Amino acid sequence: MMSYDKSMQKQTDRHILKDRIRRLNNKPTPDASSCVLYIMSRDMRLHDNFALQVAQEQALRLEVPLAVAFVLYPRSGTRAREHYRFMLDGLKEVEAGLAAKDVPFMLMLGKGEERIKGLLHHLKPQSLVFDFSPLRGPRKLHQVIAEHASCPVVEVDTHNVVPVWKASDHQEIAARTLRPKINRLVPDYLEEARPLSKHPHAWPGTVKTIDDLSDMIERQLADVPDNGSDISRFKSGEKAARKAMDDFLQHRLKGYASQRNDPTQDGQSELNPYFHYGQLSVATVVREIKQLDGRSGPSAEDADAFIEEAVVRKELSDNFCLYNDSYDKLSGAPEWARNTLDKHKTDARDFTYSRAQFEAAETHDEAWNAAQRQLVRSGKIHGYMRMYWAKKVLEWSNTPQGALETLLYLNDFYHIDGGDPNGYVGILWSIAGLHDRPWQERPVYGTVRSMVYNGLKRKFDIEAYIREWS
Repeated sequence: MMSYDKSMQKQTDRHILKDRIRRLNNKPTPDASSCVLYIMSRDMRLHDNFALQVAQEQALRLEVPLAVAFVLYPRSGTRAREHYRFMLDGLKEVEAGLAAKDVPFMLMLGKGEERIKGLLHHLKPQSLVFDFSPLRGPRKLHQVIAEHASCPVVEVDTHNVVPVWKASDHQEIAARTLRPKINRLVPDYLEEARPLSKHPHAWPGTVKTIDDLSDMIERQLADVPDNGSDISRFKSGEKAARKAMDDFLQHRLKGYASQRNDPTQDGQSELNPYFHYGQLSVATVVREIKQLDGRSGPSAEDADAFIEEAVVRKELSDNFCLYNDSYDKLSGAPEWARNTLDKHKTDARDFTYSRAQFEAAETHDEAWNAAQRQLVRSGKIHGYMRMYWAKKVLEWSNTPQGALETLLYLNDFYHIDGGDPNGYVGILWSIAGLHDRPWQERPVYGTVRSMVYNGLKRKFDIEAYIREWS
């Protein structure tokens, strides 16, 4: 297990914090204005949030109020109503926590660019802070606002343990090329963000709460479809996220290395929804793991397996999405994979299914159907079965492009963590060789790695999994 010593934090906090900040424009700080504004988006939490720390430090230095805003726009992508409910429940907890520190929370409804430009016009902040996302939409929005704003605009990577631009300045080939860089840097970046303090510069006036806006929110969500998933086992918010983390550390981290890939075992962390919505920092979990006693707690193998999944693999996904705008297109795949898929695109398929048949779990393969039922019913597929699920959609679709479109829809509409870099990278890994290498050539797949039912039988009791989700 990689060692972690708090003495490492004796390096200047300012240096480490600076690495997390990226300035998006060169506008001077206005002489007088109303506040510092933090646009919360990817990281919906107060604890261990460097973007919030940066915003408050700027506000304290300028002796002005601090405000936090969030833009809710439910008419983009394929997110389901259940996902918005989960998000809003967590934001209510954020709102209450900010209020206790005399910081207003402003929920805005509508398109991000329009609402943020309007907020800039009315508030005239001295500084604007975004939390970082590698996805195209947020990056474009941040740049448009930075060009429009009359104040400095920065974004802060408070999502990754190692800031994505610090870990690498280019698209990495695979986990094997990013892993040594991440492992070398993790101990330097495990410091905890300073907690939000009671803000001494009070906000003038009142702000409408989420509850005040409930009727308007309902109208906004009126056209957003339900996906029918029961995600009630995932309670939303920071408190629930911390409770889920404690439950994992106490009951499932020990044995994680051997059990996480068996869908008949309760061996996964179940923390991905909290990471995706930013209700829990990966760094928080890693710090807790590194302070556990190895004699009574997890083995080094268990701890390293979690770090591989939650740090190396997650940050590899952010790396890819940041440096390759085609993260949800076949054009984003490596050249060898595009070539082999093109060579085999006219191969005869033993079975083909429409998107509706996939969605309804109406294939000949009961293992695949079980995975799809797990997704629809619970909002999540076990990680190992998620790979099989995606690869078979390639095998049973008329074209690789059709497979990609089906997977993007099913992934984003049903998965509670849909719309995440991890999901997009997982799909391209499964069907287009991303971060992988060529394997033995076979029909349809070409040299992209395949998975077969007998392989599932060798690894775990697939029949038990099928019975569970029959």
